[in-house]
Amino acid sequence: MREKDAWMMNGYVGILAIAVLLAVTVFSFFEEHFVIGGIALVIAITLGSGITLIQPNQSAVVIFLGKYMGSIRKEGIVITVPFSIRRTISLRVRNFNSKRLKVNDVNGNPIEIAAVIVFKVVDAAKAVFDVDRYEQFVEIQSETAIRAVATKYPYDTFTDNEMTLRGNAEEVSNHLTNDLQERLTVAGVEVIEARLTHLAYSTEIAQAMLQRQQASAIIAARKQIVDGAVGMVQDAIEQLERDGIVELDDERRVAMTNNLLVSIVSDHGTQPVVNTGTLYQ
Repeated sequence: MREKDAWMMNGYVGILAIAVLLAVTVFSFFEEHFVIGGIALVIAITLGSGITLIQPNQSAVVIFLGKYMGSIRKEGIVITVPFSIRRTISLRVRNFNSKRLKVNDVNGNPIEIAAVIVFKVVDAAKAVFDVDRYEQFVEIQSETAIRAVATKYPYDTFTDNEMTLRGNAEEVSNHLTNDLQERLTVAGVEVIEARLTHLAYSTEIAQAMLQRQQASAIIAARKQIVDGAVGMVQDAIEQLERDGIVELDDERRVAMTNNLLVSIVSDHGTQPVVNTGTLYQ
């Protein structure tokens, strides 16, 4: 089904024509010209049955004897196909807030997720004829798309090379928008934006996952500290040797490396120890 323009005429001109025809009808009946009066009355009733009021950002789908005659988007009063059925479809931008859905992420962790979908109808004919109750269709397909996207990403991770639902909100929203647009094109609906509004672990594992997050954060932080400490120690020893301040054999280099790493990595302030002898005594 493809949308097309329906036949119509200016509503004010049509109303004026109806008024003239009614006047002709009354005058003809007084003059006993019943045939002329009857014809004028039938034409007036026919035109009057086609009067339609279109509000801004609305479209009227015209159906005559079960056949799609076209759509009207021009706002105001118009006269269209007489004795036709007109179904009004809103073209305004609307929001749909999904319910909180419980799904499993790509790692199998149960999570709660919800989203807001911003959409509008761009093809009234498809919205009326290609799907049954397009608003309900949008709701069901939105929840289906949210579930599909949620199962493709982990909730969270502490690595930078993997997309997550929590850490890559913009990319996830774009994925959800594109997926949803493919599903709703058949209904003549354009998806303007899709954003996650709620994201959390399910209550039954929330405490356990919080502990796991804390442990993972500690491990990630300690790893970063160790990596930085190793680099600092290496730079310090190389600079000392390059400037000729000290000459270190393998055993002294190991001892200095150990002392520097303990000083940098330790959670508490280290206590200096003064060695008045040599390393070999």
